[in-house]
Amino acid sequence: MLNIKKNHLYLVTGGSGFLGLPLVERILNRGGKVRVLARDEGKLIELKEKYPSVEICPGDVSDRFEVAQAMVGVKGVFHLAASKHVGLAETYVRENVKSNTLGSLNILDESLKIPNLEFVLGISTDKAAQVSGVYGATKLLMERLFTQFEALNPQCEYRIVRYGNVLYSTGSVLCKWKNLITQGKPVIVTEPKATRFFWTVEQAVDLIFGCLENSTNTKPYCPDMKSMSIDNLLKAMIEKYSNGNDIEVKVIGLQQGENLHEKVLEEGPYSNESEQFTINEIKEMI
Repeated sequence: MLNIKKNHLYLVTGGSGFLGLPLVERILNRGGKVRVLARDEGKLIELKEKYPSVEICPGDVSDRFEVAQAMVGVKGVFHLAASKHVGLAETYVRENVKSNTLGSLNILDESLKIPNLEFVLGISTDKAAQVSGVYGATKLLMERLFTQFEALNPQCEYRIVRYGNVLYSTGSVLCKWKNLITQGKPVIVTEPKATRFFWTVEQAVDLIFGCLENSTNTKPYCPDMKSMSIDNLLKAMIEKYSNGNDIEVKVIGLQQGENLHEKVLEEGPYSNESEQFTINEIKEMI
């Protein structure tokens, strides 16, 4: 069983982001030391001001030197850094591959050189369970690379966490909807009948530590999840944030790279087959 050890140094790639920040806080609270590798220097400075003990490394996982520099002396790696916008990935294919696949490969290559490295944990997506676009493909390749390195380097534990959607994560449609709804402006929806798995950020961080403590190999780790339809999510947001105003909804259809229903695990149920959040439950989450 893996866990955070007091005064051991851990690298969090993408640690200045939406999921990275609460993960950094959780590691510190458990007595670990943290180094963060991220591209946004402004966010890194803000992170350092909030947590003075955190080491910050401006850099990109797609740069081999910057990865090697960030991994010196660490005992574990939480690999969160990624390009994750499904729509942008369809146009900016090279950028997505460079970050998600080649960047992950840089982390894995360097893991062979770090003495006493205990684990590398990568964050994947339900889009890898049934690949229909570039983003899911890059994450599936990342997962398969982890499996190859697990066989190559048994001294280090390689782990994968798969998520659905994290509520209000960077680029999430919820952020756009909330702003538009509170202003009484029209809202654009791809497909109301589509269903998705959703987590709160606290549940997402819990899952990372659940994987560390319970997973025994690189098989994607994820417990049973509840899902919600896009229609119910939008209804809950309108009920909660519209102040009684009528909100115009424009439906544009599924976009390239999107599925009508998702799976978190290949052998698991589709999101429309899973237990559904009620509208009242959704309102509490958002």
